[in-house]
Amino acid sequence: MLKKILGFASKLESDGSYSPSKMALKMGVSDTTDFENISYQKYNGEKSKVLVIFTEEKNLKMKNGKFFSTGNHPVEALLPMLHLKNAGFEFVIVTPTGKPVVFEMWAFPKKDEHVKAIYKELKSNFDKPISLSDFINTSLEHADSYSAVFIPGGHGAMIGIPADENVGKILRWANENNLFTISLCHGPGAFLATTLNNQKFLYEGYKMAVFPDAVDNKTPMFGYLPGKMTYGLSEKLKSLGVKLMNTKMDKTVCLDRKLITGSSPLASNELGKLAVKTLLNEIK
Repeated sequence: MLKKILGFASKLESDGSYSPSKMALKMGVSDTTDFENISYQKYNGEKSKVLVIFTEEKNLKMKNGKFFSTGNHPVEALLPMLHLKNAGFEFVIVTPTGKPVVFEMWAFPKKDEHVKAIYKELKSNFDKPISLSDFINTSLEHADSYSAVFIPGGHGAMIGIPADENVGKILRWANENNLFTISLCHGPGAFLATTLNNQKFLYEGYKMAVFPDAVDNKTPMFGYLPGKMTYGLSEKLKSLGVKLMNTKMDKTVCLDRKLITGSSPLASNELGKLAVKTLLNEIK
C-alpha cells in the first residue's frame, strides 16, 4: 500500500501484466530524445538493406511469477534506424512468426518529432512484418543485398528470441557473409540463440556493451520491473566468454570485428552514429 501511495508500485494492466510505476516512468522515461539529425553522405551501393529482428511478445515472466509488460523499446529501435535511414539504408522488418511488432508504448517519446515520423512511416511494416522462417526460405541467398542485422533492445528481446533456432541461423548467416550485427541493451539476449543444439557460442571472446544486471536487480525497488529477472543477461554472456565493456546504464557503445553493441537506451543515439560511421566506411 505504501509503495502505491508513493508511486513506487508497478501498474497492473488489463491482461494481468505490470507496466512501470509512476515513479519509474518519471525517473527513466522522457518525452524527447538526444537524437542528432545528421546529414550523412548517402550509401549508394548494392548492400543497402538492414534486416531488423523485432519481438512480437509482450509479457516477460519474472522470478516471482509476475509478468512485465514489455516489447521492444521504441528509442532503442527507432534512433539507430533514424541514423541508418539518414545514411541511405532501408529496412526489412521481421518477427519470429510474422505477428505484429510489439513496442513498449509507455516508453514512447511523445514529443520527439523525428521518432514519431519514422514510427508513422514504418507503421504498416510493424503491423505486418515478415516471419523469420519466410525470410530464411526466400532471402538467405540474397546476402549481397544486406549490410547488417539489427536486433533492438527492450526486455521483450528476452522473450522467445534467445530460444529461437531461426534467430541463431540468421546470426550465423550474417557472420558467414561478413554482415555487421548491431544490438543494444537486452537485444544481445538474441545471441544466446547461437548456442542452441549444443553449438559453440558465436561471440566467444568478443567485447560487448550490454544492459547491466546490477541495474535490472535494483529496478523492482521503485516499480520499473514487477520482480527480479529469471537470470542475468550480462552474467550469462560473461560466462560464455564475452568481455563486458560497461558496468552502468550509460552511453557506452562498442565495435568488435563485425559486432556493434550499446549498453542501454541512453546509448541509442551513439549506437546509431557508430553503426552509420562503420557501415559507410566498411561496406562497398
